[in-house]
Amino acid sequence: MPDEKPLLLARHLTLTGQVQGVGFRPFVFRLAREWALSGWVRNTGSRVEIRVQGRPEALEGFIRDLLTRHPPLARPGLEKVAEALPQDAPGFVILPSQEKGDTWPCIPPDQSLCSACREEMADPQARRYHYPFTNCTQCGPRYTIMDRLPYDRNNTAMAGFPLCEPCRAEFDNPLDRRFHAQPLACPDCGPRLTYHATGCIVQGSDPALDACLAAFARGEIVAVKGVGGYHLMGDAGRRETIARLREKKPRPDKPLAVMVPEAGCDGLDLVRSVVTLELAHAAMLTDPARPIVLLPRCADSLLPLEVAPGLNEVGVMLPYSPLHHLLTQKFGRPLLATSANLRGDPVLTRAEEVEERLAQVADGFLHHDRPIRRPADDSVFRVIAGQARLIRGGRGLAPQEYSLPFALEEPILATGSQMKNTIALAWEKRVVMSPHIGDLQSPRALDMFQQVIGDLQTLYGVTPRGLVVDLHPEYQAVQWAERQRLPVYQVQHHVAHASSLLGEVENQTEPTLVFTWDGLGLGFDGSFWGGEALLGTPGNWQRVATMRTFSLPGGDRVTREIWRSAAGLCWECGLSWRPPQPEWGLVRQAWERRINTLPTHAVGRLFDAAAALILGRMVATYEGQAAMELEAVAGHTRTEAMALPYRFLPQRLLELDWEPLLHSLYRSRESPDVQAARFHASLAFAILHTACTVREQTGVSRVGLTGGVFQNRLLTESAIALLAENRFSTLLHTQFPGNDGGIAFGQIVEAAARHRATIRHSRQPSKVGVS
Repeated sequence: MPDEKPLLLARHLTLTGQVQGVGFRPFVFRLAREWALSGWVRNTGSRVEIRVQGRPEALEGFIRDLLTRHPPLARPGLEKVAEALPQDAPGFVILPSQEKGDTWPCIPPDQSLCSACREEMADPQARRYHYPFTNCTQCGPRYTIMDRLPYDRNNTAMAGFPLCEPCRAEFDNPLDRRFHAQPLACPDCGPRLTYHATGCIVQGSDPALDACLAAFARGEIVAVKGVGGYHLMGDAGRRETIARLREKKPRPDKPLAVMVPEAGCDGLDLVRSVVTLELAHAAMLTDPARPIVLLPRCADSLLPLEVAPGLNEVGVMLPYSPLHHLLTQKFGRPLLATSANLRGDPVLTRAEEVEERLAQVADGFLHHDRPIRRPADDSVFRVIAGQARLIRGGRGLAPQEYSLPFALEEPILATGSQMKNTIALAWEKRVVMSPHIGDLQSPRALDMFQQVIGDLQTLYGVTPRGLVVDLHPEYQAVQWAERQRLPVYQVQHHVAHASSLLGEVENQTEPTLVFTWDGLGLGFDGSFWGGEALLGTPGNWQRVATMRTFSLPGGDRVTREIWRSAAGLCWECGLSWRPPQPEWGLVRQAWERRINTLPTHAVGRLFDAAAALILGRMVATYEGQAAMELEAVAGHTRTEAMALPYRFLPQRLLELDWEPLLHSLYRSRESPDVQAARFHASLAFAILHTACTVREQTGVSRVGLTGGVFQNRLLTESAIALLAENRFSTLLHTQFPGNDGGIAFGQIVEAAARHRATIRHSRQPSKVGVS
């Protein structure tokens, strides 16, 4: 009998998710060859399409391996598998990209240097020995260099760097790890460094790098261009360098981030010489995102206290780019690495702008000629309750993408808050969060806000049909939205906080008691909330508890002149506290007449008052300073909590009274650590007491903690322990910041929930509204 031809089947696969810019097509090519399959793979818009044919068992193994053996950076989703007719296709090829308009792009974030590229950079025989822009499909810039999709070199900032012949050979070889690595470069064809200082320009990567290192050795400050912007860098072990940077920036007290060279088997040996590490800390430090992680200073730390004055934690990160690896390895000691910007502005990205705006701060400038299309500041994490919690989203994470458990009827854009602004673009089941933009009071931050909005729409091909904003009419984001010709929907600040937290969990329908404690946010009643407890679910929140109202003198000045919080609280309960400020008498008169005062419930302002009374801190030079110093002073001191009395206002609103706690602080002769510890313990007990009271009325057993106040580890972990002892489960953020950086996500979740509720009740399509 003649040999029977083997049975051949063909399939057409469509994959979505993070499949571009991560070496996915070369992986598919190698996998198809491994399974002896023929066909092709190509990028189409934001998807990857594969046509593959072969034996049935080979097809089955290929499809399984696509989803289980993919490159580390890939996040593929199998959208569709369709039968196809076998064709005469002798091999497997990678076809050119095909542009398609669709609404499911996935933009890869910037990636830190991989181990293979790092080893190559250390090899004196390699073409890329000590080359500061080495990358492959598993590392290098992505989001910060992209112009548009598909993610091809001509659609990025690398379009102006034609590949040399050796790089072209790597780029075109499907078996090479640099096959279609879009930022591919080498010393002959790629970006280069230059060093600028007064009367001095050093051309060429190696000489420029040496000039920068020499400046560090002299104790000078250098603005160094990274992946998402510039850092101000200098020797972190020299007190005089730290003092000069603080004086020049100016940044008198705010902690300075430190970049530590990798050393040892796990890369963390030098890190252990400056901070104490736990497993969660180490995992976050070595994550591909390479964020800043807030870590406890060890007893014999090599870092001066001036790096983070008044605090017991230091912001540490490992080098993430080839340039930073070279700088830290050659310098051999920790380097300061704080964002190169002026107060409140986004990080700077262009050479001319950096030299103009930071001429009085930096002694030198290490530039390179690879353009940064959009800024991405460093991401920041803090470990709370055993898990890393995001404080600021940026480089290595941005854009953050999240899948909703429901589909939106039309695309919407959330404009976030005034402070720590981020924006969110949502369509169908997708939400995309921008990186940290900053305080929108800054004109440059407002410009960046508008640029990021435009960039996200361009990159994803999505145009919003509506805008979601905060209640506060003076927020820049609100005023921007009102100038657009789109419907504008309002979501109250603390409702957005609560919905942001619930939006992260799978079960969003279980009623939850969410404490939303922060600085200030305009409430429905015209006062400034910030000590609220909301009961319900997204789209259906009820305010069930709050802090007793107090009036703060001086309007917006209270956020920096924190003595005003202490004064307002003391005067509210009849204490004759006289702050050591010459203008206090006039302020008292204005407060008595309720001139330029803010009525508020904000726990963040209680922290300010406590810091003024306990530590004598009258002015904060950066946001959150008072609370951070108060937590540091409390340390591990243990003391009993003071129970806060409460009463029920109309509509069964439970009001906690802070007055006995304030009297205790005012009259206490105890040491600052004991007072600070009692303050934290009393607030944690107030959370438990409120939760128990509300449970008696409603049966609720799940509690959430969100808002900037719960970045305080001592308060949060104390509250979680008390709640667990009393049979409550507790939710904390795992995806997005609990501070105002997560507001935009909460605005999306809340607006969408209200829209769905409206449809359910009316059975007719209608626009979302927020009461």
